[in-house]
Amino acid sequence: MLNGKKIIVVMPAYNAALTLARTLDEVPRDIVDEILLVDDASSDGTAALANELGLRVYLHNSNFGYGRNQKTCYAEALKHGADIVVMLHPDYQYSPRLIVPIASMIAYGEYDVAIASRILGKGAIKGGMPRYKYWANRFLTLFQNILMGQKLSEYHTGFRAFRREVLETLPLAENSDDFVFDNQMLSQIMYFRYRLGEISCPTRYFPEASSIGFARGIRYGTGVVLESLRYRAAKLGLLRPRIFSSEGAAIVSSYYKEVSAASDLTAETKAAERR
Repeated sequence: MLNGKKIIVVMPAYNAALTLARTLDEVPRDIVDEILLVDDASSDGTAALANELGLRVYLHNSNFGYGRNQKTCYAEALKHGADIVVMLHPDYQYSPRLIVPIASMIAYGEYDVAIASRILGKGAIKGGMPRYKYWANRFLTLFQNILMGQKLSEYHTGFRAFRREVLETLPLAENSDDFVFDNQMLSQIMYFRYRLGEISCPTRYFPEASSIGFARGIRYGTGVVLESLRYRAAKLGLLRPRIFSSEGAAIVSSYYKEVSAASDLTAETKAAERR
């Protein structure tokens, strides 16, 4: 806990067996109350390993995508009474030690949402970020800042923290199940005028760390541009998309289950891990 606030870390996982233990080793357990991992039907035994490491594990019955994974993460964190939810990728690309400062920004009432930026400072390329990804990040961020009237250093980080009320209010079920979910969520946060802050975070790029390929990156970038234009149109009153509606759909939970022990890794789970 921090300042009397219950902190739950959520990890949206897909084929993270090679990096999960390293990530967990650096999580500050003195302030983190619980860690939840959602496995999006991995093929490398991620769910079984997470169980062995003592995490609360949820398993998708199919590979639904990164956005759907986060929806599950947030729904379960709220069910377990989180006051602050920290989303951290289990691929060891971000520093778990920064959970303390990023959660503190919310626990002490300064912000409603906080994100860890790889672009603040000069560590992104030194940490191994490919130059084409670095410059694509910078270009998209500039475009988004202009369209959305913000001054963020990046919109594409996988290390974020949220006040409970933010996750309860946003119509997250209206968002994509794919990678553009991250940008839609930030658009919603800005649209509903939540306070958003940043901290600097080093990054690590190495073979085992997850990263989308060039073709998938092009699709993601196109989605970011379209979402930024949709945000601007909504602010001008030209569109009324459901992702910016307080009547947006709630998240349902029929597509996943909790895996509470190694014996719960059923034939369905094992079949997913063979794919």
